[in-house]
Amino acid sequence: MPAGSDPPSGQPLALPRTWRPLGVRLAVLFFGAMLLIVCAAAWYGFDPSVRERFTTLQRLTVVFFGLVFAFAGWVLGRSRATARADGLVVVNGLRRRELAWEQVLAVHLPAGAPWATLDLADGTTLAVMAFQSSDGRRASVGVRELRTLLDR
Repeated sequence: MPAGSDPPSGQPLALPRTWRPLGVRLAVLFFGAMLLIVCAAAWYGFDPSVRERFTTLQRLTVVFFGLVFAFAGWVLGRSRATARADGLVVVNGLRRRELAWEQVLAVHLPAGAPWATLDLADGTTLAVMAFQSSDGRRASVGVRELRTLLDR
């Protein structure tokens, strides 16, 4: 996170404010690119006689699995939390939850937990994958910013 992105102390955060996990998105991009490079290198490394033995169905199967992996990466990378004036929007994978500020009691990122959780007014908790503990300081700063918004 750039040093200039932290709000000056005492000044409120500008809304809407969106937090996203950095490590997960970088891992999806890196490993997706590596998988594509390795598969392409293997394909072009085959002799033309070997490539000719692959049927159309086999080629489509490989493309299908590539699309499945791309979709899974997109789902992982789209996690986010957006604070708006009317509430908090939490997107984890394919699920989206819109919460009013009154519904959110607290946010926690305990040591050793993979991501933050919200304590909700109905007694349940909600995972917030936008704050990944693997992001270190970035996640801690994001949780502190969200706590500041909850305290308003």
